[in-house]
Amino acid sequence: MRLSLDVAVERLPFAKPFRISGHVFTESSVVVVTLSDGLHTGRGEASGVYYLGDDVDAMTAALETVRDDLQGGMTRAELQQALPPGGARNAADCALWELDARRAGAPVWKLAGLPEPKPLLTTFTLGADEPGAMAEAASGYRDARALKLKLTGDLDLDSARIRAVRAARPECWIGVDANQGFRIDELEALFAVLVEAKAALLEQPLARGREADLDGFDSPIPIAADESALGLADLDGLVGRFDTVNIKLDKCGGLTEAIAIARRARLLGLDVMVGNMVGSSLAMAPAFLLGQLCDVVDLDGPTFLAADRQPGIRYNDGYIHCPEAVWGHRALNAVRA
Repeated sequence: MRLSLDVAVERLPFAKPFRISGHVFTESSVVVVTLSDGLHTGRGEASGVYYLGDDVDAMTAALETVRDDLQGGMTRAELQQALPPGGARNAADCALWELDARRAGAPVWKLAGLPEPKPLLTTFTLGADEPGAMAEAASGYRDARALKLKLTGDLDLDSARIRAVRAARPECWIGVDANQGFRIDELEALFAVLVEAKAALLEQPLARGREADLDGFDSPIPIAADESALGLADLDGLVGRFDTVNIKLDKCGGLTEAIAIARRARLLGLDVMVGNMVGSSLAMAPAFLLGQLCDVVDLDGPTFLAADRQPGIRYNDGYIHCPEAVWGHRALNAVRA
């Protein structure tokens, strides 16, 4: 049976600007893929990877190259070969997962051999700002049990940010995301502050391509690879340099490869984290399933948006809850006119 394919571009405004090292974001531009056989439908949302030029134009162009194949019944395995890792493959892969689940009358988690999903403790992210403003924002996340701080690579200012947030929330798990903002010769001073603040994780301190700088570096807290771990092919090069791999579906090109990365990482002795490029609940729901395999969960993307999709993910007492109706479940079979 031939499928219909719809590729839509949507712009999701942020509630307020969000700053990281080298970038300020005011919205998330996403591509939404919908596949239908006339009775069942599958959906996938992708934001792409901004630092690789993987934007909505690149994603829509990539999807057009496989339009005929997708409409002709391309499988997830065939999609893996037809498109490289990135947002286009992510959106199509997630759409195929949901379509297959609805056709089979079984949820995606069961088809994928994943644990039955349960609520997960998630981090809530603080954009880089003045230390006092970040401390105030941290205090505003009263339900949060875990916080992730964005840094900018300014060691003095970043140190003040870390100390201010820790003072505001002494009880919280704290991780720090450097977004490639530091050099190897700055890490000793940064780690001194992180240890003082009892931070639990440092994410991507060095630029992608500088992974070898970490050879022989004795880190007092775990280091996570984000930009250094785009897909499955990067994993072996992380061993001995990083402790954790941050898997994002937009980076690796969908749930199919994300699951493979998580399982391979375990075999290599790496911890596993799931993150996001910011998006709506439609993008978080597949990542939530991956999160069932992870040590650290960072799926707060919809909290940055002025408005989320409905039905949507819920956040309660520091946990993310993903109702069955959001994505990937057998219950929503019929396509409504």
